[in-house]
Amino acid sequence: MSALLTVGSVFAFIAAVIHLFIFFLESIAWSKPSTWKRFGITSQAEADTLRPMAFNQGFYNVFLAIGAGVGLIMIGSNTMRTGGIAIEIFALGSMLLASVVLVVSNPRLLRAAALQGAAPLLGIVFLGIALSSS
Repeated sequence: MSALLTVGSVFAFIAAVIHLFIFFLESIAWSKPSTWKRFGITSQAEADTLRPMAFNQGFYNVFLAIGAGVGLIMIGSNTMRTGGIAIEIFALGSMLLASVVLVVSNPRLLRAAALQGAAPLLGIVFLGIALSSS
């Protein structure tokens, strides 16, 4: 495996872990005030109202993480590497675009969007360079 492919895969793994953590916060730990306060929610009533949406949104994040994981497994195999890179770029692109939507919809969430989107962006860059140089 080329060094660029390895670096891109590391960033994909980091992105998957971040999205698994977001899933945990939104779908499992949402009822804790320390969790919903991270999302700018100011009251238990507001958190209770948003709970179904957060639960659903958490699953979007876990599905993106699973996609990244499947891509990584495929990249690791010699016979499915190209397909794995394609799945990886799709999962990472979805994560990156979700971070863009987050910051466009609420500019105060720039820090969260940067955290959510930096690893996918770097993964895409390194995987793309690896693809173009092979």
